[in-house]
Amino acid sequence: MIEFSPVAFLQKLISTPSFSREEDGVCQLFINLFEEKNIPFERVKNNLWTKNKFFDPQKPSILLNSHYDTVKPNAGYTKNPFEPEIHGDILYGLGSNDAGGPLVSLAATFFHFYHREDLAYNLIFAISAEEEISGKDGIEYLLKYLPPCELAIIGEPTLMQMAIAEKGLMVLDCKATGKAGHAAREEGINAIYKALEDVQWFKDFEFPKLSETLGKVKMSVTQIQAGTQHNVVPDVCTFVVDVRATDAYSLEETLDIIKQNVRSEVTPRSIRLQPSGIPLDHPIVKKGIALGLGTYGSPTLSDQALIPFTSIKIGPGDSARSHTADEYIHISEILEGVRIYIELLEGLTL
Repeated sequence: MIEFSPVAFLQKLISTPSFSREEDGVCQLFINLFEEKNIPFERVKNNLWTKNKFFDPQKPSILLNSHYDTVKPNAGYTKNPFEPEIHGDILYGLGSNDAGGPLVSLAATFFHFYHREDLAYNLIFAISAEEEISGKDGIEYLLKYLPPCELAIIGEPTLMQMAIAEKGLMVLDCKATGKAGHAAREEGINAIYKALEDVQWFKDFEFPKLSETLGKVKMSVTQIQAGTQHNVVPDVCTFVVDVRATDAYSLEETLDIIKQNVRSEVTPRSIRLQPSGIPLDHPIVKKGIALGLGTYGSPTLSDQALIPFTSIKIGPGDSARSHTADEYIHISEILEGVRIYIELLEGLTL
């Protein structure tokens, strides 16, 4: 086992600004750590990855992944977001909860198993960038360089409960087309009225299949724009729809159903952020349940949406604290997180 203090290292992470696409500083902290521990690693843009000492290509591989980029501190901060403060059991600082705590807990777990020769699987530890913006140079780019994996454990604040499903995200740009005319006369085709029919459909439609863990697909019209002046019938009305998909449908299936039911032109900005789910009878879920961990479906998005193989999201901290002023995590949560990660992996077979 390699000696490592997750709390002390988290303090270093907090002290080093790491906004999305600006992760060089924290990347160097991990480079220094791996070099100090004599652990070979590879850097791919601002992402790092390494594997256990006795990596065997004949064994299945488990990916341990979390991110070190953060959002920018909001105006409500009363503390210095880059000054780690410890008050009793609480560690304050930007990124302490999302996702510094899960990240250092996974690092400690990887170091715990690094020298083990008796594992039934390989461990790959990947630290990714750009998670907070779902960037294309984060985990999605890094995956091209990793060995094949059978399972990913995604470190995010879940109070160490198992998120066995996660909603996907699809943003739609919609365009209703009419015909311009003078508002005082009976001429033209009002694009707003055409759009309203589709807006009403988005409000009322319910997808037939429900997810056992995530419930309904949720669609919300969040922006609308039309018209150039008060006396001209608008010939174009555009609106934006936020779609939170469940594991009952792929984003492609969700999009097909939408296009079959609305008259507006529908263009997805992306179909990258897919919903995900892991079966209840998967070995790691069964192991977690045996340890007394709960399961739930997560409404929040993470890098899990970009991972094309089986994954589970679990980590210390509370999602409700993410992106809040004076962000914090309990030190006891981090230590408990390390313990539970190790118990989940000890003796696990895939």
